[in-house]
Amino acid sequence: QVRLMESGGDLVQPGGSLRLSCAASGAVANINAMAWYRQAPGMAHELVASLAGETTYYKPSVQGRFTISRDDAQNTVYLQMNNLKPEDTATYLCNKGTDYHGTYYPSAVWGQGTQVTVSS
Repeated sequence: QVRLMESGGDLVQPGGSLRLSCAASGAVANINAMAWYRQAPGMAHELVASLAGETTYYKPSVQGRFTISRDDAQNTVYLQMNNLKPEDTATYLCNKGTDYHGTYYPSAVWGQGTQVTVSS
């Protein structure tokens, strides 16, 4: 069984930065295809960023501010978030998906989430 654990969420002022981590453990073959989602209160979850091989995708509203990366030796994927805005406030969750021809596809393997609150 694969387990995911997010960390790094915090309360931060607008314009601040955070780095989220998602550590995979258990029966992990690789972390080639990973993604970050977020869910604001009362809202549906949305894809923020994904990584499949060397191919990345970003939600347009975070393009240029967020960066997804991996450390294969640590089985960990990161989300560096800069210039945070109040609308970035949400619970952030990671998902271990599959890499199909360089495209990320989601799976049912989720972490429990880490809270990011952007407020003055």
